[in-house]
Amino acid sequence: MTEEQDLAPEEEEDFRFLALDTVEDGIARITIERPKALNALNSELLDELHDAVVLLAFAPEVRVILITGAGDKAFVAGADIAEMADLGPLDARSFSHAGQSCFDTIEQCPKPVIAMINGYALGGGLELALACHLRVAATTARLGLPETSLGLIPGFGGTQRLARLAGPGVAREWILTAEMFPAEEAHRVGVVNRVAAPEDLLAATLTLARTLASRAPLAQKAALEVIRTGLQVGQTEGENAEADAFGLVFATEDMREGVQAFLEKRQADFQ
Repeated sequence: MTEEQDLAPEEEEDFRFLALDTVEDGIARITIERPKALNALNSELLDELHDAVVLLAFAPEVRVILITGAGDKAFVAGADIAEMADLGPLDARSFSHAGQSCFDTIEQCPKPVIAMINGYALGGGLELALACHLRVAATTARLGLPETSLGLIPGFGGTQRLARLAGPGVAREWILTAEMFPAEEAHRVGVVNRVAAPEDLLAATLTLARTLASRAPLAQKAALEVIRTGLQVGQTEGENAEADAFGLVFATEDMREGVQAFLEKRQADFQ
């Protein structure tokens, strides 16, 4: 791993709860920094996270984005209960929409986004991880949606993304029981893509990130869009969207480079 460098310091002056850095060429990291609150999400943090993802989405030197939490206890332990305690129904609905909007921005990012789950990923924290395209968790991580134990339900997209990712049976069990599940169980049911020992978490995540960074970015963008579309429409519509995108990537220099590299038995150099 190369020595860490700051990402465009002039661009991050307004970030109070986040840190941005480059861990390797093409791989950027967003670290949520509210360790005393176990990195809980409040309104200001959601705004900052949205802005950080947009900033990196348009940064030409960035190929892959990692999101993680500061410290070794929590990825994100949930939404800020203190902030929610006095909300009325209309304010709560607005807070839900704010979280959904932030997480939709992450899901719609044209570059791969990986959640590096280093500890508790509960409530809004798990919903954040679900909005990322891939998830790597430490074996010590605990994941869950405990909202029904508080008289609430997930409000940042968790009811929808968990059911789509792991199926309605898993979503009902996790949401209705409000239990925490170990990383290995989350991996078994498809909530987590990869699991690593805590001391190996960064290395395992970077291994995945390097692989993603070596692939054709325009093809990845097209694939992410088509997968997202297919989850919202029927199979025929999804396949039509796939065919359209398949045709469009044939107009890219990356496609010509990838095919030529294959024929010449060399590593492709995607731009």
